[in-house]
Order: sequence, then structure tokens, then C-alpha cells
Amino acid sequence: MTIKEYNTAVKVFGDPLYRFIYRSIKERERANDIVQDSFEKLWMQVTEVDFLTVKSWLFSTAYNRMIDVIRKDSRLVMVEYYDDSSLMESDTSGDLNEVLHKALERLPAPQRAVILLRDYEGYSYQEISSITGLSEAQVKVYIYRGRVSLRNYLTKTGQSIYR
Repeated sequence: MTIKEYNTAVKVFGDPLYRFIYRSIKERERANDIVQDSFEKLWMQVTEVDFLTVKSWLFSTAYNRMIDVIRKDSRLVMVEYYDDSSLMESDTSGDLNEVLHKALERLPAPQRAVILLRDYEGYSYQEISSITGLSEAQVKVYIYRGRVSLRNYLTKTGQSIYR
């Protein structure tokens, strides 16, 4: 990849990469750091990475870095018990977009990540598998379970995506 292609990659993929990471971890500073680290790693390997595969490479690198950050945090802080019933809490908000974001925040990080990659970023199951390091079958399972949880949450709050 050339310097010009690297600059193009920063312009084209910087925002989608940030949105993906931010939606997954909900911390602006950490999301910025992860994206910055990903582009720094790309710069260090600029001659080895092909421009045609740079998007997948960046998302894979950022996803792996995000998982490292989450794992590090889980070792430092007590992890709260995950309770599926918390997905069923009532929400009186009428704004469907806000309700969807609240529902996404309640999903476990792996489910949220694969749903964001599939539904927000438009990746195929195979691409998500290569980005996350999960098998295609596991990606499909996480997406299915995440969508079921989202549907249950929306049903419980009385929201409908079909208005």
C-alpha cells in the first residue's frame, strides 16, 4: 500500500471504524485510542497490507484490540453478573432509535459486536468470522441470540419496528 492509499484508508474507514468500536464499548476516549492504535499498526505494516484488504484488516485489528481492552478491564474490575432478565425491563421512551440503542447496550459484548458488524456495517458472515476470529456458525448463533434478545426487549417495552 502506498502513502496515498494509507491516507485514503484513514479518510474512508476512520469514521465507520470509530462508530463500530464506540457502539461496542460506549467510551469515547477508549474508542479513539483503539482506532488510533489500529491505524498506527497499519502504518507500521503499510508495505505489507494490500489496499484491497485494508478495510477488513482494520476492523479485525480494532476488534482484537477492543477485546484485549475488555479482557484487561475484566481482570481489573469485578465483572457484574449478567442477567438475561435485565433485557426485559420496561422502557417508556417513545423514540424507537433510543430504545434500540438501549437494547444494544444490554447485549453482551460479543453479541453486540457481531450484530453491529452485520446490521450496521453490512459485513457478511464470512467477513465477520475473519474479523472476530469466531467460526461462521458461532457468528450466526451470536447474531440469532442477540436478535432474539433485542426482539424480546422491544416486545416488553411495547415498541415495534413496523409502524
